[in-house]
This record gives sequence, C-alpha cells and structure tokens, in this order.
Amino acid sequence: MTLAILIAVVVIALAFDYTNGFHDAANAIATSVSTRALTPRVALILAAVMNFVGALLGQEVAHTVSEVLRLNAADANHALVIVLASLLGAIAWNLITWYFGLPSSSSHALIGALVGAALAAGSSYASVHWNTVIDKVLVPMVISPIVGFALAFGVMLAIMWIFRRRNPHKVYRGFRLMQTFSAAALALGHGLQDAQKTMGVIFLALTVAYPATYGSDKNLPLWVVLCAASAISLGTYSGGWRVMRTLGRKIIHLDPARGFSAEVVGASVLYGSAYFFHAPISTTHTITSAIMGAGATQRFNAVRWGVAGNIVVGWVLTFPAAGLAAAGMYEVLRVLFRV
Repeated sequence: MTLAILIAVVVIALAFDYTNGFHDAANAIATSVSTRALTPRVALILAAVMNFVGALLGQEVAHTVSEVLRLNAADANHALVIVLASLLGAIAWNLITWYFGLPSSSSHALIGALVGAALAAGSSYASVHWNTVIDKVLVPMVISPIVGFALAFGVMLAIMWIFRRRNPHKVYRGFRLMQTFSAAALALGHGLQDAQKTMGVIFLALTVAYPATYGSDKNLPLWVVLCAASAISLGTYSGGWRVMRTLGRKIIHLDPARGFSAEVVGASVLYGSAYFFHAPISTTHTITSAIMGAGATQRFNAVRWGVAGNIVVGWVLTFPAAGLAAAGMYEVLRVLFRV
C-alpha cells in the first residue's frame, strides 16, 4: 500500500509541475511576445529550454518546501495521503485560475494546500512548521512584489534618462534584441524556483515512505531533479495563452524598454530569493509587479489598476482557497484509502 500511494504522489506531483509550467509559461514570455521581440512559438521554446536548465541549478528552495510540514512517519500511508491531498488541491486551484486567465501563484497554491491538508488531518498526523511558512513564504510573499515594483520603476527611470536624447525607434529596436536575453534569464529563474517546489514535495514523500534511505540525505535523488525539470519544461511548452493575455496586454501596453526592465528585475529577484534567502517566492507575483512598476513610469494611470486589483484579489485568495481545496481532498482520500 505504501509503495502504491508513493507512486501516486510522484505522478500527481509531476502533474502539478506540468500545470505549473503551462500556468506560469506566461510569466516568461508575455512581455517579449507583447512587444513583438519574440514570436510566441520561439518564446515558448526558449522558455521551455531555460526552465529545464534552471531546474538543475540548485536545491535550496526544494529543501525549504520539504520542511513546511512535519509528518508522522510512523503512519506512512496516512502521511502520504496528506501529501497527495495537498497536490490535488493545488492542481485544482491552478486549473481554476488558469481557466479564468488569472495569474495566481502556483507556489502559494502548493504551500497553502500543504498547510490546509495538514490542518485537516490534525496534529496527530501532521504539524505545520509555522516558522518556515512565515519566514520563508508569507513574508517574501508580501515583500517580493514591492521590491519588484520599486526596482522596475527605478530601472526604467534610469533607462529613460540614459537614452533621453536617442532616437526612440533605434532604442526600441535594441531593447527588442535585448529582450531575448532578459526573457531567457526570467525563464531560467522560473525553473530555478518553481521546479524545485515539486522536487521538495516528492522528497518529503520519500523521507516519509523510506526514512532510513532518505531521512538523513540532504541531496535530492537525480531522478527526482530530472523528472521535475522535464515536467515543468513540457508544461511551459504547452503554453498558457489565457494568462499571457492578462500579463502582456490587459495590465498595460508594454514597449520593449519597459518589457526588458520588467524581465531583468523579475529574474534578479528570483535568483536573489533562491540563492540568498532559500525562499520559494512567486514568479507570478514578481513579474506582474515588475510590469506594473515599469509601466507606471509612462504615467501612473497608464496601468490598468482595475485589472491589477483583480490580480491582487487572486493573490490573497490563493493561499486559503488552495488550503480549503486540499482539506476537502484529504477527507475524500482518507475514506478512499481507509487511513
């Protein structure tokens, strides 16, 4: 029974990774496509390749995710059902927000689902490591969009001042070329952040099912890394056109310089949070706030704040909504697996 549930967890985790890829593909390509720097197909191929490469570049975020819950390894089947319910709850919320074109956070959906399933199970079977959730998830969730907005605003002001006497058409042509590299950097950061979250969940399940083998090992198995990298890469290539329209066109009409600013800032925040703070921040939150920050330099009311407000509502709802979905999944699976 334990092996069967573990296999189900791994398969569903990779399915979540795939939905994460197509849900968040827009993060890496929306700005470049909307400014006509890249065609949609070329942008998707670039994003898929860089997502795969980024997933291979670290494990810090994966370990943070694996430490969100403390599971009772003495009842491995029940513990694995909690993880499985978390994944199904996160996938449900991903699909709902994708359908409505709302760029919510897959990262926070996953963390919220883990917390929701653990609370539904009760302290006898699982406990939430609140210090990790608050310090590594909730605080960065608030800070990263603010940093993204402010940095993108500042970078764009600097670009406007440096190129103030240049021919705008030549400047935009140069920034379209530069966006190939900034989009690649952003996709690399997305793989570095988001693929690791799936790795962390799989590793959590492995330490519960086989504590003697994986409990003291801090290095993730190579097959976990490669499977997670492949799943998010394939999901990215499948695209996320509904969300891309929201990010690329509905928030603000982007020009190449502002698109470049948003992508460079977004990538920098993703790298910094992964390597220095080991925090699983949201790629969606970061790039959306960077787009708004770069766009606000055009004129403050150029940003469609009504659309931005709807996105913020989605951000706020993600954590509790995914938690409720996972709690409901747990109640169903608990009966189904008789644990």
